[in-house]
Amino acid sequence: MTDSIRNQCVTVVGADGTVLGYAWANDEDDAAGWVTRKAGGPPAFNEGVLWSIRLHDAKARGLRPVEALTELIRDEGAHGIGQVLSGALREAPNATTVKALADQV
Repeated sequence: MTDSIRNQCVTVVGADGTVLGYAWANDEDDAAGWVTRKAGGPPAFNEGVLWSIRLHDAKARGLRPVEALTELIRDEGAHGIGQVLSGALREAPNATTVKALADQV
């Protein structure tokens, strides 16, 4: 990862391949979080809680947002039901873009 990439997101899917949501990180705003895909239902919400906790814990340990996201990807997710979709890490211009992804059917 280069220093120029400061805004990233990753797609998280369930065991059946259904998109649950998106974890994102933005070093410029010092923020990271989870956006639940509405069509993912309760499993997507539950997965989001786990990702949010893990991202919060990483920040408490002093990691920058993109570092925290990278760590979770390397550790294969938040250890919930979801898995990081292979090759899904991408640059995300802002949180609004990630929210728009989650709103897609």
